[in-house]
Amino acid sequence: MLDPRAADELPGDTDPALRSEIAHTTAGAIVHQARASEDPLVVERLVRLVEAEGLDVVAALWADSPPGTLPGALWRLYVLREWVRRDPATVAERFRSGVVAAQVPGVVAGVAMHPGPEDVRAVADAVLSGVFAGDLAIALERGAAFCRVLATGAAFDADDVDDLDPVGARRLTRGASSLIRTAEELELAADLWRRDRLD
Repeated sequence: MLDPRAADELPGDTDPALRSEIAHTTAGAIVHQARASEDPLVVERLVRLVEAEGLDVVAALWADSPPGTLPGALWRLYVLREWVRRDPATVAERFRSGVVAAQVPGVVAGVAMHPGPEDVRAVADAVLSGVFAGDLAIALERGAAFCRVLATGAAFDADDVDDLDPVGARRLTRGASSLIRTAEELELAADLWRRDRLD
């Protein structure tokens, strides 16, 4: 990590190359140290990193990282988990409506067929736990499948409200598109990890 005093002495905004180096160093250290540890409390603390440190802190580290990188993949998973944590009822509803038509087996996403808010929270935690204590590629693919199911549910919601609330329908459609993009980025990261090219 960059020493706070050293960061304060940097003129202007942090150099993009330095920001990238910090992002890669912190992401690599967190993932590799956690995977080397057999302490489940370490994994639990890392899953709850955003709750402990705040989304802004994690964003400052990793939000600008490209999707085909370890910090970029971590950022996407933490944002997904934070959305689930903050609005589990909406996520569960979108999952229920999307799972029947999404182009992924529901078992890949890892949620029961009729999930409630606690079920989707548990899956978001399990996906992130898999990054630190399981097969990272599978964890990324589960996150991608989860996003695809939610995107399908959001698209159905957009169709349902299109006549009554066209602005809301457009917002839901954009959200569905963003979820599909996130799913594709997580799938890319999983492929890169398997080929030992996710840095």
